[in-house]
Amino acid sequence: MAEQISTANAWSANPADLIPAGRKRLGWALLALATVGLLAVIVVQILYKTEMSTIGFDTWRPVIYAYVLWGAALGAWQVLTRGEDGQRALFLLPALLFTIAMVIFPTLFGFYIALTDWNLSSFTGRRFNGLDNFWQMLADPYYRNALFNMVLYVLAVLVEYVIAFGLALLLNAQIRARKFFRVVFLLPLMLSPVAVSWMVGKSLMEYRFGPAATLARHLGWENPAFFSDPITARISIMMLDAWTFIPFMMIMLLAGLQAMSREVLEAARVDGATAWQTFWQVTFPLMLPVSVTAVILRIIFKLKLADIIITLTSGGPGGATDSVSSFIYREYRDRSNVGYGTMLAMAYLVIIVVFVTWLLKFANRFVRNVN
Repeated sequence: MAEQISTANAWSANPADLIPAGRKRLGWALLALATVGLLAVIVVQILYKTEMSTIGFDTWRPVIYAYVLWGAALGAWQVLTRGEDGQRALFLLPALLFTIAMVIFPTLFGFYIALTDWNLSSFTGRRFNGLDNFWQMLADPYYRNALFNMVLYVLAVLVEYVIAFGLALLLNAQIRARKFFRVVFLLPLMLSPVAVSWMVGKSLMEYRFGPAATLARHLGWENPAFFSDPITARISIMMLDAWTFIPFMMIMLLAGLQAMSREVLEAARVDGATAWQTFWQVTFPLMLPVSVTAVILRIIFKLKLADIIITLTSGGPGGATDSVSSFIYREYRDRSNVGYGTMLAMAYLVIIVVFVTWLLKFANRFVRNVN
């Protein structure tokens, strides 16, 4: 009986507990040695590139070799310390190493570039300058203006949501040629924002001969320059971007409306609810999860707004329409200022991560409280 209990305990034990201690120590030793070697190579290379040490390598190739060896040691550590579970974990190892190499390491390298004075038009090359780029960013009025514009552009998503919801309700109703209108309303989403900029902004809204400008003159607008006045230019950019991406929100909301239970709406009508009461007290609350998802995705797309601005106004007049992305692009293209442009991009990345994290938590709490 005791032998049966001991055998059952052996079968029910954690497979990792059955691995010899010497094998586990070997795995940990390999991982520790590879980690120390990788960190040592990275530190030596950073000190050499920042001119704080004369010992280092001309290229970053040794860091790549050390990283590959660290990945092999990580796989060996999994197998030696976890047995069969470690062998199964090896299937995830390539994805992990790829994420570190293509996402985490470039981000850390970007923070390093942000701490350098590196202008491609300069003959001095890259030079470490600490937090000089950061203090310059804080004092840059054009960057602050771009951040302010992004607040306006993001707030415009609420107006886009209202329009998209109205269109979704319209296309969900039993109207004639409903399928035709669905295809027509989706056409702007199929076009590139650059194509929209040229087709609408550069052609229809052209100051001298554009149909939109000509119509505006007939309606009494003496100087229909859509992109010369800061306020008018911002509104024009918002309208073009909204025309391109409202169909994206509309199609998500339409899918949510079609997935709703018809019995709930019919029950509201039987209880004597008006059309507005049915929408506000039944349809809108039920659509809230879909609405929040559509708005958050649209805000994420809005935070990357650049192509329409670059094509139409190049940030003008006087930086009035600049988004952060278009301003960073011009910092690279026009001024060849890689170090300062990277600092702007890294700061914007931190702002986006903090904002989106807060937005997701707020949206989750809001949906829970309403439901």
